[in-house]
Amino acid sequence: MPRRWILLALCLSAIACNRTPEVQTGASVDQAAQAAPVVQRKQQADVDWLPVRLEAGDAWIDCGSDYGKGDGRPVLSLAYVDLRNTMQDCRGTGLVRLRYKGKVTASFAALAERTGKLATDLGIGKRILDIDSAGGHVEAAIRAGDAIGENDWTIWVRDDSVCHSACVLLLAAGDMRVVAGPVGIHRMIRVGSSATSRKELGEELRKVSEDLRNYLERNGASAEVYDLMTTVPNRELRVLTADELERYGLSGANAVEDDLNRIRLARRCGNDFVRRRDAFRRAYEAQCMQPADETAQDVVDINACGLELRSRFGFPDAQCPDESPMAELDGAILDIPQLAAEPETVEAPDAATEERAAAPPQ
Repeated sequence: MPRRWILLALCLSAIACNRTPEVQTGASVDQAAQAAPVVQRKQQADVDWLPVRLEAGDAWIDCGSDYGKGDGRPVLSLAYVDLRNTMQDCRGTGLVRLRYKGKVTASFAALAERTGKLATDLGIGKRILDIDSAGGHVEAAIRAGDAIGENDWTIWVRDDSVCHSACVLLLAAGDMRVVAGPVGIHRMIRVGSSATSRKELGEELRKVSEDLRNYLERNGASAEVYDLMTTVPNRELRVLTADELERYGLSGANAVEDDLNRIRLARRCGNDFVRRRDAFRRAYEAQCMQPADETAQDVVDINACGLELRSRFGFPDAQCPDESPMAELDGAILDIPQLAAEPETVEAPDAATEERAAAPPQ
């Protein structure tokens, strides 16, 4: 073979070897093999399992909704194995109720993230945050709220509890909010601020203002909440009425989550299910939600009203029991005798899930 042909062959071979492999795109994949799109919340970010000690508050884990019997087992450690052991029994009811009394701090945000993650690992689909907090750090509340929003929590503010200041941000994130105790807002301040003038304080607050606005918007809360958190003097407290809680998007069903679920529910449970659910929600808000300062009204009373009302609309639905309104209360024997039901049987995760849950955190 002539020399020039040998050189040409070697050049072509080199080009072929160095050519970037073709990447198959979604458009080139057989569309018939792909599943229908599913509307869902974004996956929770990886949880940081570095050692954290719960500060400025106390927490308990209970596997039922009857807080009249107590708040459950105290949370003594936020370590993976310890917290998992505390929550283990809740696999039998499919429900975990996290009772927290104290300030909203970085350690509470870690508690919210870790409890949601472990509930998923253990197959516990129904989660209740039973909160009593006079406030805390705005940044920590946003972090905790994002974890709550990603993990489908119902939030209770009982008659013997309060939700003030930064705690209000947690309400914004809940899928369902049942409020009997007072909810109050005032001006946010930076803890440990080094500001010596109005200008410096304003600059510090502007650093968190954008995050706060974005947080309220993505959780469907009104911009008026932001206005109150920047105008009501910190030494005062604006207690919200029941009408304001509803108008600001801080009570009842979360409108953003409701919109997110509509397509999925129609596909899975049918249009009739969605119509009945919407009708129940309207009746629930009109008949069961009472003023936040009504002394005779507590979470148990609101729940009793809702559970009785939902049966008129055909819930829990036989085809979609877990998607039915107030399904978080179906995972345990209720504390209302005439409405009590047998506990729902929840299948334990498969062996692969067990191995992943038991493995040490990354």
